[in-house]
Amino acid sequence: MKTLFKVLIADDEAGMRLLLRKAVEKNAQFNVAGEAADGESAVSLAETLNPDVIFMDVEMPGLNGVECAKRIQDINPKVIIIFATAHERYMPKAFELYAFDYIIKPFSIQRIHQTLNRIAILLGQKENIQTSPLLQNKSGLGKIIIKNKEGISLVDEEDIIIIQRENKSTVIYTSDGQRYVTSEGLTELENRLSKNLFLRSHRSYIFNLSRVHKIYPYGRWTYVAKLRDTDIDALITHEKYEEIQKLFK
Repeated sequence: MKTLFKVLIADDEAGMRLLLRKAVEKNAQFNVAGEAADGESAVSLAETLNPDVIFMDVEMPGLNGVECAKRIQDINPKVIIIFATAHERYMPKAFELYAFDYIIKPFSIQRIHQTLNRIAILLGQKENIQTSPLLQNKSGLGKIIIKNKEGISLVDEEDIIIIQRENKSTVIYTSDGQRYVTSEGLTELENRLSKNLFLRSHRSYIFNLSRVHKIYPYGRWTYVAKLRDTDIDALITHEKYEEIQKLFK
């Protein structure tokens, strides 16, 4: 039985939501889980429905699509966001947010089908995608203090596998299976971590370079890093991917 991937449609035009719904429903691997007519509703539904894919208009009442995407990525940075808008001028912002695709209105149904087919392959077969090998970096030394509700925790830097934004908090995963939740931002932690050992690969991720063993494409401008000793992946921007290639040459 095939997995159904959940889709959220956010657009203030009812006609556009209907068009997108019909296009999505023609693909048996996707199911429209919800629709939003404004930005705040889109963020709320993204949090409650936990969709795999979001079609996002940019110009909506209240909260615009770019701000929506920022909030949603702070909840779930792995959600696939496709901007569908009549304006090309927002494309640079889409690059910054690492959107999976950027579709200009008016668009053809075939254009939507092409994007959905790419997503289905990515989500359904990503374990089989050809990967790029990386050499291991040397482990760093030292400890980092993590502040949380219980007080502080001292964690060996070399034990940290990945740090990511998750449900509006920062979560640190270590090689001994521990999970530390803190209200500190990624930038605060990034400034205290060893630059030789950790990479800020994306606005929502920092990971231990010595734990990387595979990298493969994820959408048009982004990559995914597979890390040893965890089933959690990290997203990498195109710029950071090039930085990693230079680092390990």
